[in-house]
Amino acid sequence: MAKGKINVSVENIFPLIKKFLYSDHEIFLRELISNATDASSKLKHLSSLGEIKGDIGNLQIEIKIDKKGKKLHIIDQGIGMTSKEVTKYINEVAFSGAEEFLEKYKDSGKDTGIIGHFGLGFYSSFMVSDKVEIITKSYKDEPAAHWECDGSPEFSLKKTNKKERGTEIILHINKDSKEFLEESKITELLRKYNKFMPVPIKFGTREETLPLPKDAKKDAKPKTQTVDNIINNSSPAWTKTPSELSDEDYKNFYRELYPMQFEEPLFNIHLNVDYPFNLTGILYFPKIKNDLNIQKDKIQLYQNQVFVTDNVEGIVPEFLTLLRGVIDSPDIPLNVSRSYLQADGAVKKISNYITRKVADKLNSLFKKDRKSYEDKWNDIKVVVEYGMLTEDKFFEKANSFALYPTTNNKYLTFDELEKNIKDNQTDKDGKLIILYASDINEQHSYIKAAEEKNYKVLLLDSPIISHLIQKLETKKEKISFVRVDGDSIENLIKKDEDIVSKLSDKEREKLKPLIEKVIPSEKYTVKLEPMDSKAMPFILIQPEFMRRMKEMQQTGGGMMGSFPEMHTLIVNTNHTIVSQILNSKTPKKRENLINQALDLAKLSQNLLKGEELTEFINRSLKMVK
Repeated sequence: MAKGKINVSVENIFPLIKKFLYSDHEIFLRELISNATDASSKLKHLSSLGEIKGDIGNLQIEIKIDKKGKKLHIIDQGIGMTSKEVTKYINEVAFSGAEEFLEKYKDSGKDTGIIGHFGLGFYSSFMVSDKVEIITKSYKDEPAAHWECDGSPEFSLKKTNKKERGTEIILHINKDSKEFLEESKITELLRKYNKFMPVPIKFGTREETLPLPKDAKKDAKPKTQTVDNIINNSSPAWTKTPSELSDEDYKNFYRELYPMQFEEPLFNIHLNVDYPFNLTGILYFPKIKNDLNIQKDKIQLYQNQVFVTDNVEGIVPEFLTLLRGVIDSPDIPLNVSRSYLQADGAVKKISNYITRKVADKLNSLFKKDRKSYEDKWNDIKVVVEYGMLTEDKFFEKANSFALYPTTNNKYLTFDELEKNIKDNQTDKDGKLIILYASDINEQHSYIKAAEEKNYKVLLLDSPIISHLIQKLETKKEKISFVRVDGDSIENLIKKDEDIVSKLSDKEREKLKPLIEKVIPSEKYTVKLEPMDSKAMPFILIQPEFMRRMKEMQQTGGGMMGSFPEMHTLIVNTNHTIVSQILNSKTPKKRENLINQALDLAKLSQNLLKGEELTEFINRSLKMVK
């Protein structure tokens, strides 16, 4: 029997490990199962090299709870350790056995699947234990070893009579960590961190119903058998090649990832690259529609099938955090700040690769089946537009698959849009004016008026559209986006006007102050314009710049400060009601007509609410009487 002191550089390292090694104590189970997985992977690798003779069997890891004895067991059938190896790998804190193994077998060990990057993982067991035991037997023909430590630098190491190859870790759970002796808690942790580990994990047993034989009687009862309860899927979809998987396989894996998500994904993107970095994974496009507040943190990050986190900011471009799925890469550094990740060269390459793969997939879907892609557009447009807004490389690629739907349900690319817009949709400087609506119901009267003049109107209703059109105007020359009820529409109104005002200049001069006397000047600027007599008597338009800045503020961004509610009131000098206003015999009747025409204009903009709406209804009833 040997006794000694663990070789550490700081005398009180164990209290530090217990408190500060990891912020979350539950991580200990992930670390110990990772070590057990490494031990199994090493054994498989040595067997494949012919260094181990005979059948190594079907390897698995077993977790056992001894509630009465307050112990938790983690048992593997892996490579095991000799007494010398226990002294080297356990007693010398922070010496990584995985790193040494990989170095020794670096030429043949590229695909061993050895995790080996959690460093002090074994010592996390002291965060929840008063005492830890290791009972281990190496694959080599040497006696088994029994190591024991109570959380101080003191340890004992002796021979033991363990016959089977592998390692058993026994944790004597402390009084503050009793939750880890509950079956429900261990099940929760295994499903959280180890759901896709590459070695089967057994946790208890379960009853399995056997199928009835073909010649069974009608009243025969099926028999049951007790089988190992394997908690994980050791061969998840992302570890396979796309050629091995059907559409149904991808959907089944999505259901496995998100069992409470009942809506199926629109499509998936399979990631698989091994140079200049290693990355596998599957990303899914859910139905997002216009919801920017959709729950993020749905992409799970793994390292060699070990769950690390579901916060992938800094690794995946921000616009893709709206997606779901799995990314697995041993080349992403753990436990570092977001700013470090963003500056890391390998992470930048990974981020660029994912962005390119998503763009290529969208382009492929568009070219392969445009109709199907158009049908999905309203469910994916927020992701595409968000990407165009935040990633310049994605913006360039998106030119071929980003769509601009019209109010009559036609979907156009930007190039098609430019070709389809009539020559009359240019301003006095020759700039192409692209009209758009953000709400087809609220702006219906404006849309109808524009379409009657053969203007093409887009329906751009995503919450970030103001930001995006700002960027489009910067990137594309000679283009101006104008909402169909915006003030720049005047440029088109005037261009289209051969319509002569029914009112003389004198009548116009007389009319304007009469209207300005009734309406509040701090909210409205009055302009008199000759328009089609079918158009409304008053039309409200909002300064495009001010409205856009307000919208951008609401979704984060834009200029600081608050913008006042200012509108331009265009008075149609060819409407009969406007003539009635001018020729009213009494100020009261004139005021009623002005207020009624103004309220109709506000109603068309969905601006008439509360007390003003009540007044409008009452006034309308009186007029009807």
